[in-house]
Amino acid sequence: MSLSLYEASIPVYLQMLRNLQAFLDKAEAHAKGQEKDPDGYSGVRLIDDMHPLNRQIHLASDAAKGGAARLAGIAPPSFPDVEETFPELRERIAKTIAFLETIKPEQVNGREEATIELPVPGRTLTFTGRDFLLKFSLPNFLFHVTTTYALLRKEGVPLGKLDFLAGAVAPAEAA
Repeated sequence: MSLSLYEASIPVYLQMLRNLQAFLDKAEAHAKGQEKDPDGYSGVRLIDDMHPLNRQIHLASDAAKGGAARLAGIAPPSFPDVEETFPELRERIAKTIAFLETIKPEQVNGREEATIELPVPGRTLTFTGRDFLLKFSLPNFLFHVTTTYALLRKEGVPLGKLDFLAGAVAPAEAA
């Protein structure tokens, strides 16, 4: 049995967006335990020339909804990048999840060889559906989820590998 384009995309985006929500839950609990405002995490950066946490979440959302839409051959919804507070960031993630849940397997499967064009500043990147997912969309999406995880870890939020992998393995299976 082969793995479908849908199976390799939409469930992965959904799992990791739900994990991203859980990261924010843990960050909020940690901040409250420290008598700090959790929204203070929104502007943290790993280094000055990297985007802050709130922008990492915007970009993860954009990568998931844009990736899913392009794989399905539809226009991605446009969300303005204005969220800064934890409630706003949670709502952004929830809207992204709600959109992804509208994508059906029949919209994605069979588009492995479809041409996907992605305009970027100064040029247009062209991929097959398969290459778009595996070589661009998923790596880009996971980069922003991982960076969010790292930013929160840097701030002392007690996240671990199982938080990142939640939904993929049972706790006894993780290394």
